[in-house]
Amino acid sequence: MSRFALIKAVLGPIMRLMFRPRVEGVEHIPGDGPVILAGNHLTFIDSMLLPLVCDRQVLFIGKDEYVTGKGLKGRAMAWFFTGVGMIPVDRDGGKGGVAALMTGRRILEEGKVFGIYPEGTRSPDGRLYRGRTGIARLTLMTGAPVVPFAMIGTDKIQPGGAGMPRIGRVRVTVRFGEALEFSRYEGMDRDRYVLRAVTDSVMTEVMRLSGQEYVDMYATKAKDAA
Repeated sequence: MSRFALIKAVLGPIMRLMFRPRVEGVEHIPGDGPVILAGNHLTFIDSMLLPLVCDRQVLFIGKDEYVTGKGLKGRAMAWFFTGVGMIPVDRDGGKGGVAALMTGRRILEEGKVFGIYPEGTRSPDGRLYRGRTGIARLTLMTGAPVVPFAMIGTDKIQPGGAGMPRIGRVRVTVRFGEALEFSRYEGMDRDRYVLRAVTDSVMTEVMRLSGQEYVDMYATKAKDAA
């Protein structure tokens, strides 16, 4: 049994009992071949729930600090996140974005599932912020379809993205939409207008699924201005 299968078998039922997630539209995720899961990001536990509600293993980029912690807690986090599919990448500095993009491309070219939060960071206030165009580059470079998803209620369980989750307060919903494909833009992955149009199309679907208010501003700028 793989570590992912073990984690899902052991922790899956526990997390379902803790968060009682409603999972809607999971049938929209293709059973094989490359696919990008793109959704909103409200709090830390989003990255714990997403891999456990999908039938296929979801690989995703995560902060390298999640696997470099010391002590029992640090080792447990590293074991869990690398087991469910997190690939640690140092995203700081000018080369961080390129490394993340190339990692995502490699995963998709291997026919696997890649999960991404186009906002690039957690929402500072529960609203949906402008998506970064890495998602568009990935789908245009690889031809992989994009399945939008929405996390609903996770920010009520873990406000601010830190501290122990408030178990039993809110029932979480993970909602997947129909797959989006952008083959009509094949070969245009360097056109910034196309990249913005594709990204905005994905974010529009995420907004529809989540019901969030949309802010045409990058979440990182909103955090810096706070």
